[in-house]
Amino acid sequence: MNGSRAGNVSTAATVCVIGAGLSGLATAHALSARGIDFVCLEKAPDVGGIWRQPGAGERGPAYLSLHLNSAKQLTGYADFPMPSELPLYPGHSDVAAYLQSFAEWAGLLPRIELRTEVLSVRQDSGSDGGWKVISRDTRGEVTERHFEQVIVASGHNTEAALPHTLPPGSDSFAGTILHSMDYRDGSEYAGQRVVVVGMGASGVDIAADLSRHAAQTVLSVRRGLHIVPKQLFGMSVDLIADAPWFNSMSFPERRRFVEQALLVARGRLHDYGLPEPDHAIFSSAVTISDEILSRIRHGAVLPRPGIDSLDGSRVTFADGTSVEADAIVYCTGFRMAFPFLPDGFPAGPQQQAVELYKRVVAPDRPGLYFVGLIRPVGSITRLVEAQAGWVARIVDGDITLPSADAMREEIGAYLDGIRQRYGRTQGASIQVDVGTYLRELRELQDA
Repeated sequence: MNGSRAGNVSTAATVCVIGAGLSGLATAHALSARGIDFVCLEKAPDVGGIWRQPGAGERGPAYLSLHLNSAKQLTGYADFPMPSELPLYPGHSDVAAYLQSFAEWAGLLPRIELRTEVLSVRQDSGSDGGWKVISRDTRGEVTERHFEQVIVASGHNTEAALPHTLPPGSDSFAGTILHSMDYRDGSEYAGQRVVVVGMGASGVDIAADLSRHAAQTVLSVRRGLHIVPKQLFGMSVDLIADAPWFNSMSFPERRRFVEQALLVARGRLHDYGLPEPDHAIFSSAVTISDEILSRIRHGAVLPRPGIDSLDGSRVTFADGTSVEADAIVYCTGFRMAFPFLPDGFPAGPQQQAVELYKRVVAPDRPGLYFVGLIRPVGSITRLVEAQAGWVARIVDGDITLPSADAMREEIGAYLDGIRQRYGRTQGASIQVDVGTYLRELRELQDA
């Protein structure tokens, strides 16, 4: 779509989709299928979101060893399955190529403006309402456009989160300190001594990758997390979670089943030198990995507790042990960042919890929706497609939303349940159970 540039105003489309990753493409496809006029704005040079390998000078989480943790059958789009020749867990380049193929197959590319960064999204003060979106292209030219609806689908793994306070001595550390956002390939650290901080998905992936190249790889773990293999009983764990026999169990029965399966598959984490989790499984995010425990058992990764201090090239841990290190890679996650939204919006940086009706709708901001702002245990694709289909029907006038008060009541009840199970964090507020949430979205569309 071509709008007028250099600060002029364009009003060519009714809906603005922000982001052309997995969620943005699903949203674009749902809108296109209903004949809804839209434009999709993407700041990167290509579609694919976090799966697209960043170019020179770009930051991004798509390190070379990144693979899916969910089975391809549940990760591909329903209307466009992943190719049969791909492995069960494709690598990042295969996923990026698949998303590009989907965009081409669905005819979405003409509606996507690449290299276009959204600077501001504000409610329009005019009599017709709607939204004013200001964007900038690579030439620095600014466009102001007006839309009836805005759908934010830009993901939440965008802003690197380092610890609020780095260990004492960090300023004098003789090596390199970086975030996983800036990590690319273990071969870049050949012969070096590297400490990886964090036991989430990127932490265990990067530690396993480094262990094949570095002279020494240390995994620093402050708090225990449940490590779940990608497969149990020869089946992908997300396919198990999707199975009718598993979902027929009560929640306590499912938890007990998984706990027993993990004891058989890997034993206790303490036996690997890792801290045992201080919470039951499914009370916090889990880490899915087939590799890290094997790499520890083979001596390729050395587990240690949290970092206590740094002194020159020496890293000292909370148990008093220390190692010499050339680099420290902080795999400490990401912050939700929507810099184009003003403070006080449902997913803003000052919000303690994301407050969205059915994790999608902003009750007090008519015409503003979020797709993909969820964190499931398992594949996100089916959930995103269901969200996108529901939003498309709302935009098309097929579905009428409840009152703002009713939506706020649902949000309050949902967050109360989340706090009881996961605690009070912004990240916990977007946690969803795949089966339960998918049923909710289907019921909304069937109502």
